Amino acid sequence: MKLRLNLSTSPRENKRPFLAGAVLLGTIGIFALLLLSRFAYQSWRANRDIRTSITHLEQQIQTDEQRQHALEIYFKSPQAQQMLDRAGFLNSLIGERSFPWTKVFMDLGETLPPGVRVISISPRLDNGRALVKLTVSAMSDDSKVKFLKALETSKDFADIQVQGEHHQQSGNEVLLDLTAWYVTI
Repeated sequence: MKLRLNLSTSPRENKRPFLAGAVLLGTIGIFALLLLSRFAYQSWRANRDIRTSITHLEQQIQTDEQRQHALEIYFKSPQAQQMLDRAGFLNSLIGERSFPWTKVFMDLGETLPPGVRVISISPRLDNGRALVKLTVSAMSDDSKVKFLKALETSKDFADIQVQGEHHQQSGNEVLLDLTAWYVTI
C-alpha cells in the first residue's frame, strides 16, 4: 500500500485554474493578433493599389496639362487665329443664309401701312431668335405712328425700340431707325 504524505509546511496549491485561464487568454490573444494582422495586410494592400492608381492619374494629368499647353500655344499662333477668324466669318454667313428672309418680308408686308417702306434690314441671330435692325421711311408722322402701332400689335415682332428719328429736308418724309426681336423663326 502506498501512502501519500505531504511533508511540506503549507498545503500544495492547485494552479490548474490559473493555467487554464492563461492558456485561454493566450489563445484569444493569438487569434486576435492573427485577425488584426490579416486586416492590416488587407489595408496595406488596398492602400498600395490606391497609391498606384493615384500615381497613374497624376501622370495622366501631367500629360494632359502638357497637351493643353501645346494646344494653347498652337491656337495662339497666327495661322490658327486666321483659321478661327475665317471659321467665324463662314459661320456668320451660314447664319445669315438660315435667316427666313421671305417670312420676314411677308410679316412686314402685313404690318406696313400705306406710305411706309423698309429701306434696310439687318438681322443678327441669337439663341433661336433674331434681333432685326430696321430703317424705315414714312411719308408722314401719321403713317409712322400707324406703322409703330401695327408693329407693336404684331405677334411676330417683340420689344420694339426706336433708336433714332430723322426728318428729311425735302417734304415730310421721316426716317426711323429701330430694333425689334423677330420671334417666329
